[in-house]
Amino acid sequence: MTEQVSAVEDQTELLAATHVEITKQTVTGSSVLSRGANVYLQCAVIVIGIVGTVGNALVLYALVASKEHRKHVLIFNQNVLDLVSCFFLVVTYAVKLSNVDLAGPHGFWICMTILSEGVVWGPVAGSLLNLVAISIARYLKVVHHIWSQKMMRNWMVYAVSAFSWIAGIGVVAVTIIPTTEIVNGVCYSQVFFASREDQIAYVIVFIAWYIFTVPIFTLCYWRILVAVRRLAMVMAGHGSTTAQTQFHHLQYNVIKTMILVCLLYTVTTTPLNIYYFLMMFDSKLTLLDDRYYAVLFISFFYICANPFIYATKFDPVKRTLMRLIPCNKTFTPAVENIPIGVIPAPIR
Repeated sequence: MTEQVSAVEDQTELLAATHVEITKQTVTGSSVLSRGANVYLQCAVIVIGIVGTVGNALVLYALVASKEHRKHVLIFNQNVLDLVSCFFLVVTYAVKLSNVDLAGPHGFWICMTILSEGVVWGPVAGSLLNLVAISIARYLKVVHHIWSQKMMRNWMVYAVSAFSWIAGIGVVAVTIIPTTEIVNGVCYSQVFFASREDQIAYVIVFIAWYIFTVPIFTLCYWRILVAVRRLAMVMAGHGSTTAQTQFHHLQYNVIKTMILVCLLYTVTTTPLNIYYFLMMFDSKLTLLDDRYYAVLFISFFYICANPFIYATKFDPVKRTLMRLIPCNKTFTPAVENIPIGVIPAPIR
């Protein structure tokens, strides 16, 4: 009983100290410079969000117009998640710049849902889960083609798509809601941890997820490239038909697109993960620091850059978008409709 009372007192003291520290930050002269810097950063993030929203919307249109959304359900789901996160990114930072009054119940809910960036990070987390699912699915279809044909069903793909939404939103909600509060009329998110141990555990889980995803991307696409290269050598040695050549081009094109997406994710999220890692050893580093906003800006660049990768590297999307350009009169013949993700048997 005494230990429980002591634990509650420690948590109360920690939260009280956090409130005091935040109050000091809001009244010091240096915070004025910080707010000024944050205004420019927030405007830049809004621009990124607008670019990402428009870009992902165009890619989704191209996928539907070319009917590729039925063949690539997970890729279509990936762009929907990115579109939603970019849209709410614009909404979130527009609300932050408008200095909405957070008094009353409506202010509490605005803080918990929008200003906490929960509506942004939920789809982002789901997008990362979906990206892992794409890598694994592509690996199974290429490297273990016969097994995937026997075991994989369409309902599994739709179930994974739904899971990425549910899991992403659920994880972010569990993380953000307990650690978000309003202090002096300002919404502070992921600040009020019950203890220092809880904060360290949160950082460890965050970094572990990053360490978990990168090896998956590396292993899956390394094995895929080996399999595709082996097939290319077999086809070159025995001769190949036009259909097989077209298929090989499409297969490699999709793989190359997803490798670039995964590489972009790894590069842009590394600074944010390093910052979280340093937080475990330096208590002065918080999610209210200007350095955090800088690495956050870099991580958001991943979401808005994805559409440009699809538009330049994914042939069906590229052809559809090219048709939208009025001055473009170049005729691109349609490629034969060959199922992507299935490697044909080598010519014997």
